[in-house]
Amino acid sequence: MGEIRRSNERGLAEHGWLRSFHSFSFADYHDPKHMGFGALRVINEDRVQPGQGFGTHGHRDMEIISYVLEGGLAHRDSMGNGSVIRPGDVQRMSAGTGVRHSEYNASDREPVHFLQIWIEPAQQGIAPGYEEKHFDAASKRGKLRLIASPDGLEGSVTIHQDASLYAALLDGEEAVQFAQRPGRRTYVHVVSGHAQVDGQPLDAGDAIKIQGEGTIRIEGARGAEVLLFDLV
Repeated sequence: MGEIRRSNERGLAEHGWLRSFHSFSFADYHDPKHMGFGALRVINEDRVQPGQGFGTHGHRDMEIISYVLEGGLAHRDSMGNGSVIRPGDVQRMSAGTGVRHSEYNASDREPVHFLQIWIEPAQQGIAPGYEEKHFDAASKRGKLRLIASPDGLEGSVTIHQDASLYAALLDGEEAVQFAQRPGRRTYVHVVSGHAQVDGQPLDAGDAIKIQGEGTIRIEGARGAEVLLFDLV
């Protein structure tokens, strides 16, 4: 049985313009029992009010993935990239030797809801980089769709770490299985809805840590969107 991390156990930051749940220690939230899981360092579930956002700030030596659930997230960075990412888009920014960027709600009427994910790179001091791809709902319906990997397999975005990220949309009788390799870690995060992971019921914001070898089964879903991390 894996270790379950319930949504209501996460850290919470309320800033008026931003409401952010922290799955792992971040900023003013510190819990020595939740500092990360393998190379996975941050999963922040952010809701940003209309017309608000994160002003220009810097990052180094981190693989940063943005995954939008609702609304649009406007991004600009010191590499010259500028775009609005929406549900289905996956944005990867490799901070490397240093990059500055801003993130704002692209709407002045509706909030934006997104996950910001940080994965520690296998090597520090790489050149900064940026990538953005779209994965439609059909490609995730009833299956684990690879969306980030170390070698860009199946059209996924490329991250500089021996880690892979999958997304799935599951409802009704739909189920998926994942074969965990020896010595690996698996982290399953329920983005929305309800699902069962190896028989354990999980709701939106819940997650489970699994270590070892065996087949992980995700089923019993009701309107579920799920992310699965295969980690060192």
